[in-house]
Amino acid sequence: MKEGKLPVVVLISGSGSNLQALIDGAQSGELPIVLRAVISNMPNAYGLQRARAAGIPAEILDHRAYSDRVHYDQALWECVQAYAPELVVLAGFMRILTPAFVARYRGRLLNIHPSLLPKYRGLHTHERALAAGERTHGASVHFVTEELDGGPVILQAEVPVHPDEDPRRLAARVLVEEHKIYPLVVCWFAQGRLSLGADGLPRLDRKILHQPLRYHELSPDLLCGGAHKALP
Repeated sequence: MKEGKLPVVVLISGSGSNLQALIDGAQSGELPIVLRAVISNMPNAYGLQRARAAGIPAEILDHRAYSDRVHYDQALWECVQAYAPELVVLAGFMRILTPAFVARYRGRLLNIHPSLLPKYRGLHTHERALAAGERTHGASVHFVTEELDGGPVILQAEVPVHPDEDPRRLAARVLVEEHKIYPLVVCWFAQGRLSLGADGLPRLDRKILHQPLRYHELSPDLLCGGAHKALP
């Protein structure tokens, strides 16, 4: 078990609701982390306001100012490294990272994706799930690898798809679950309970996760403070 608070940098592109869940957990003391900085590739991202309101340094690194992905990711790495994080969290960061960037943070880079991976990688996941007639949808937290939304999945939360569902309502219900599972996975990492092995498999409490954990099946010992009181 790690002692002290884990330094974290969060990358965003939009509203930052998952960022807010991390801010709330850090401020309440339920998450043993310190948010060193929030970095956005979009100057008007609302998440930047969330960061500033919480007293967290907020950086803008506009990808449109760079000639290509390689140069942008080099600048992004330099910006992130200035805050010396032990964990980098992607919270709605709408950029495909280069293999070089990902390799620098192997095992220390997390993402949340609004589908039950490996289903529906990429964009428009809610629309695609409805078009396919899925009865269950949800969200996944995974370690980031060079493969888009293809890193090993740690934890998933499911929601039923209602007969009269539309993408907006489905997305809203999935987001509620995202705000539960992302802080929990970050908590496990901060406590030293979660890691990515050399074999590419995630480990929780030194046990290999051959399959993703399901949030609503977790035992009480896997919860992380009062941030997860909503767990039934």
